[in-house]
Amino acid sequence: MHFKLPPSGEILDLLPDAVCVVAPDGRLLMVNAAFESIFGYRPDEVVGRQLLELVHPDDRAATEQAAREVMEGRARQNFRNRYLCRDGSVVDIQWSAKWLPEYGIRIGVGHEVTALRNFERQLEHLASHDPLTGLPNRHHLQRELDKALLRAAEDSEGLALLYIDLDGFKDTNDRLGHQAGDQLLCEVALQLRQGLRQGDLIARIGGDEFIAVLPGCGDSALALEIAQLLRAQLSGCAGHIDGITRVDASIGVACFPADGTTVDALLRHADSAMYATKAGKRCRSLPGPTP
Repeated sequence: MHFKLPPSGEILDLLPDAVCVVAPDGRLLMVNAAFESIFGYRPDEVVGRQLLELVHPDDRAATEQAAREVMEGRARQNFRNRYLCRDGSVVDIQWSAKWLPEYGIRIGVGHEVTALRNFERQLEHLASHDPLTGLPNRHHLQRELDKALLRAAEDSEGLALLYIDLDGFKDTNDRLGHQAGDQLLCEVALQLRQGLRQGDLIARIGGDEFIAVLPGCGDSALALEIAQLLRAQLSGCAGHIDGITRVDASIGVACFPADGTTVDALLRHADSAMYATKAGKRCRSLPGPTP
């Protein structure tokens, strides 16, 4: 039986992954048929263009670095970046690439992983956010606080924390039930988000306790002013849930560096200040001595 191998191009066009042959200056020299099915561009529309033009702007620096590494002889496996398709959509691609010095070209094989990346992002969100309110959780807060503290130490612009604890939440939860309590927590989360400045962070760390991170706020007077604005904002929760006519919170303030230079120290100070505020409210609510 006689046979002959088909041209390599016909074999490449059967692959479901995009195959790109790239010149040293980044120009596309050849793409297979799957390139069009993934990116929406026909081969004649992209051959001769810079491949980097199709890369998502936020990923171009990392892509250039990866290309340099490949051309230095370090084959890259499982490098991911995003591309802008012809219809304006964005796809996530996982590449394996190799430099062939004897031919003076770079070859890349790209597998679309958009669905996988979306699933990974969902898992990342679940791991770092409170499932009830959608706010960042304690783990996310710790990570962001570490970064915010480093920036505050470098730029000397200050940093403030607000430790927020709802007043009477347990009684409300016991009186109206857990469903109403959950609704209240979601409404509180919404009001706190709306009451903060752009760039601030609000996280739920458990139960009815929240932490607000205020970058660039090293003034305790300003932090206290924001705390009072948040208390006023929480009044917007009243009326949204049957049986709740008033919502208030006790808020403790800690400022870097005056009240601590580490995350733990700031949290402890804000926590203590919050409990002192709550105790002060209890004392004011007690009946005075009988004359």
